[in-house]
Amino acid sequence: MAMRIGTHMPGLASVFSSRTSRKSASRAGNDSAMADGEGYRNPTEVQMSQLVLPCHTNQRGELSVGQLLKWIDTTACLSAERHAGCPCVTASMDDIYFEHTISVGQVVNIKAKVNRAFNSSMEVGIQVASEDLCSEKQWNVCKALATFVAHREITKVKLKQITPRTEEEKMEHSVAAERRRMRLVYADTIKDLLANCAIQDDLENRDCSHMVPAEKTRVESVELVLPPHANHQGNTFGGQIMAWMENVATIAASRLCCAHPTLKAIEMFHFRGPSQVGDRLVLKAIVNNAFKHSMEVGVCVEAYRQQAETHRRHINSAFMTFVVLDADDQPQLLPWIRPQPGDGERRYREASARKKIRLDRKYIVSCKQTEVPLSVPWDPSNQVYLSYNNVSSLRMLVAKDNWVLSSEINQVRLYTLEDDKFLSFHMEMVVHVDAAQAFLLLSDLRRRPEWDKHYRSVELVQQVDEDDAIYHVTSPALGGHTKPQDFVILASRRKPCDNGCVDPYVIALRSVTLPTHQETPEYRRGETLCSGFCFWREGDQLTKVSYYNQATPGVLNYVTTNVAGLSSEFYTTFKACEQFLLDNRNDLAPSLQTL
Repeated sequence: MAMRIGTHMPGLASVFSSRTSRKSASRAGNDSAMADGEGYRNPTEVQMSQLVLPCHTNQRGELSVGQLLKWIDTTACLSAERHAGCPCVTASMDDIYFEHTISVGQVVNIKAKVNRAFNSSMEVGIQVASEDLCSEKQWNVCKALATFVAHREITKVKLKQITPRTEEEKMEHSVAAERRRMRLVYADTIKDLLANCAIQDDLENRDCSHMVPAEKTRVESVELVLPPHANHQGNTFGGQIMAWMENVATIAASRLCCAHPTLKAIEMFHFRGPSQVGDRLVLKAIVNNAFKHSMEVGVCVEAYRQQAETHRRHINSAFMTFVVLDADDQPQLLPWIRPQPGDGERRYREASARKKIRLDRKYIVSCKQTEVPLSVPWDPSNQVYLSYNNVSSLRMLVAKDNWVLSSEINQVRLYTLEDDKFLSFHMEMVVHVDAAQAFLLLSDLRRRPEWDKHYRSVELVQQVDEDDAIYHVTSPALGGHTKPQDFVILASRRKPCDNGCVDPYVIALRSVTLPTHQETPEYRRGETLCSGFCFWREGDQLTKVSYYNQATPGVLNYVTTNVAGLSSEFYTTFKACEQFLLDNRNDLAPSLQTL
């Protein structure tokens, strides 16, 4: 069935390898080495290699994270300026997880390139690795994503768009739009989660005699911004501010554990405003909460001029997670923290909520697609990140280069893709319907039974927000099973950043679990990890409609039968979708516009 919901399919034999790739024909005129990525280098890529000297290290002889942040920021800024052709400033740095420490005498290799440019801002991807020159071993240290804003004194900046060439660049370019969306709602997400989630703590049950007062960890330090700390515009380097923040945070963490802590993660840096040469920066840090093996330190930066010390500008805030490692590099137990009444208790409880949020971001957003569980429990604390993962997984599937054309009937094309542990298929056609209207019509899954016989019934369970909804879907029995199937589906829709010519309209589908819709004896519970529609505007009232899905054990025989040409159900279902769009292309019902 062309529109069948799929599930995880581990390990599949190669059954389509002899077919012709759709990409090979389109790139026949290109240089073969360039097509394979040989000899090609992204024009925005900047590389930095630094030998770690004793002056760069902390008390353990390891590269200080503050120094590393300065090098990361400098490399990323140079990449941004290479694309923009004008000065750029750091706007934000996403969460960073440090996987490996770097010792004195080793080399730090940093690569940065622009993933995508928007109007005046751009996302820069950074990869950091370390190298031992004696053993020739290399380690991944961390990955980072930074946002830079181009700035000219006289004219408004309008950045030229990035043209991705390789499969990796196409994936990063596509997903960058979704990451940007998540950054823009970041502050509101934190507020909503803290307001709506019950935060559990056991302050009353802890032994106060073995608790460290939070006030003992408080640190305040002032820095004078001098010319070496600033760029050619006189603005303080973002990396320098981050390094100063890491310094005071480390001192605060040390006061709790009476040891030398290791920084493991940094929550998103967001620069609220610039600072200039001559500013005094006041940096404040305090341990907000101590968990069993980790602690969260909150850091705040304020700026003032000498003549106006009472008027301080909030420059930046961040939260850093530290651990204390033993001789075997295992995290040690930490003492409890006793927060001060009032604001201290508020920060204590918010730190617990942020830990939950960090886990959601790390294991839902940051992990590889193959590591994401099929059905993730849905709750308000992870809805933003599940929505992100839903859309970005589909975008990455679309950006794959090795789709293979299996058949074409009356301008309806069927492609297949064997990649890692998945077998995917993709249907494509061009319809005489406006892209925005096709997007609206197929966004509402309740109308899908009108054209797809494999959707027997669809119930809207929850309208999460304007762009996300959860549905309960029932489907007839298939593949020799006697029981019908049901699914709990998160549908996430996105409009393009541009007019729909480069960026598509997207409807992404994936399974979630809800306590109100548990599996019942009446149905066989099905799951889908990645499926959905993309719509590209090909011209006036002309749209390319593409449907993507990952095959499942239950429908594998059904899929291969269609691919081999022994069944035409894929084609029939997709043509029914085309007729549905044509019959309803002038339908502007309010229910569709307000989804």
